Amino acid sequence: QVQLVESGGGLVQAGGSLRLSCAASGSIFSRIALGWYRQAPGKQRELVARISSVGSSNYADSVTGRLTLSRDNGKNTVYLQMNNLKPEETAVYYCNTHPPATIYWGQGTQVTVSS
Repeated sequence: QVQLVESGGGLVQAGGSLRLSCAASGSIFSRIALGWYRQAPGKQRELVARISSVGSSNYADSVTGRLTLSRDNGKNTVYLQMNNLKPEETAVYYCNTHPPATIYWGQGTQVTVSS
């Protein structure tokens, strides 16, 4: 079984950067695809980016070119580097498997982008 814990959120000005981390426990981490999701107030949760077990990544159109997803299987950690952040990207960010599994939704990490 895998447990996922997000960190790295915070308050940043528009145009700023943050790096989110998702630390995983469990021996199967290196064999599973993972995704970063976000949920803004009053909106549905959406997939931001996903990464395969071998490191191939895909991004939502709205973030392509500004976000970079990577994984370190030796550290059981996935990273989401976010650059040039926009106020509309204020949300709680979650990591989960891809496709997501209900049992792996955690607390998420809050990202607030001020204008």
